[in-house]
Amino acid sequence: MSRLAGERRRRPGGRTARDLVVLHRLQHPLPITYLCYAAWGACFAVPAASGLATLPVLGAIAANLLFIVAALALNNVADLRTDERHDEKSYLADATLRVGRRRALRWVVAELALATALSVAVAVRTGHWVVTAVAAAIVLLTLSYNIEPIRLKRRGFAGPLVFGTSLVGLPCLLSYGAVRSGFETSVWPVFAGVAVLTIGRTVWWSVPDRAADTATGVATPSARHGAAHTLALACVVLLAGLALLGWGLWWRYGPAWALAGTLAHGVFLVRVAALLRRARDGELPTARRMHTRGLPVVMLGEVALLVVPLAA
Repeated sequence: MSRLAGERRRRPGGRTARDLVVLHRLQHPLPITYLCYAAWGACFAVPAASGLATLPVLGAIAANLLFIVAALALNNVADLRTDERHDEKSYLADATLRVGRRRALRWVVAELALATALSVAVAVRTGHWVVTAVAAAIVLLTLSYNIEPIRLKRRGFAGPLVFGTSLVGLPCLLSYGAVRSGFETSVWPVFAGVAVLTIGRTVWWSVPDRAADTATGVATPSARHGAAHTLALACVVLLAGLALLGWGLWWRYGPAWALAGTLAHGVFLVRVAALLRRARDGELPTARRMHTRGLPVVMLGEVALLVVPLAA
């Protein structure tokens, strides 16, 4: 890259609405999955779909969405130097630089503050103070994942563990807590299952980043263990998440609904296993291929999990 090109892309005045979309990782089909993560808990808590149209539930879903996009924007800022070295993800660095690091961080702070305020408002309205405790945990894990000197993303499997918990597991608890003050025993394997599935996908998603992560000292699973071993680990974690999710759905709704809720995630696991076989033969997956072929399947699985508790 020429010096002139580098200076041009760093000018904050060149930012566009699309740069904010990229900063918050709002490219298709990701927004649909974020909505699922934000609403799942409430869907498993309400007796009917009409129960979603209440102020506390809508406030909790809005808070979750803000927590999710703030976390992803902060991750883009934290990963700036790594993404600059990544042939397929340099567009993330370009967008972040056009927005400006300070402006991006102001977006993150504002979104986290508004999400926290909404969570407190939900807790005041319902008397369910677990909502504020979960919100505080989301903020703590989001910062721990991205901010030095802790920055858990560069600490092996701890990164995917924290990411999956903060992005999916805890938002389930938050929106569920907006409806009920306590948690049914049968929802724990469901929420644990979707969190573990997200952890597995985060391990899977680290594979194309291996060279850039290694060059910048970010010890993700793929940087530590290589592509084949990382994909094998992803398969094991995904299988565990699928088992937990299937168990919870069977417990609550029976085998037919359990199959409906796990089918797409099972297909995704099969595809990751196929990637593992190719990786062992030296054919490494690209981020573009994983995005276009993997994420639409994930989206179908997430939407199914939104529908199952409302239709069962």
